[in-house]
Amino acid sequence: MSKSVRPLRVREDAPSARCACGALRLTLHEPPQLTALCHCLACQRRTGAPFSANAFYAIGSVEVAGASTEFIRTAESGRKVRMYFCPACGSTLYWKAEASPSLIGVAVGAFADPAFAPPLLSVFEQSKHQWVRLDGTVEHFEGLPTGRS
Repeated sequence: MSKSVRPLRVREDAPSARCACGALRLTLHEPPQLTALCHCLACQRRTGAPFSANAFYAIGSVEVAGASTEFIRTAESGRKVRMYFCPACGSTLYWKAEASPSLIGVAVGAFADPAFAPPLLSVFEQSKHQWVRLDGTVEHFEGLPTGRS
């Protein structure tokens, strides 16, 4: 008897993220595995803000719709980060990092949901703007956390 591969069950209430013009969209079929803020200079440049708010999902739980343009940058580690943005409006919606091949990162702002899960981590605080204040529920790291799975 052969095993059949079942497609993702589409929930009508599945959360979605989209670019500013709505041409590039993501549908998320599972909750995020991690939410984090990043203060690295690359994220500051990508977002135009003092930090990025990110949600990370199992790559198989994300459905992408619409055209995207890929920009590849080399991280400080030497590994590649592939960022995907809308060719019409320029919004960076998601990214894939060689360092975490089983995850896809999504910009939290693209959900436009004030009730979205709060960040658990704040990373690369070595380049955090001094005036940024975070509450005590966030775990703080000067760089990337080590020894975490």
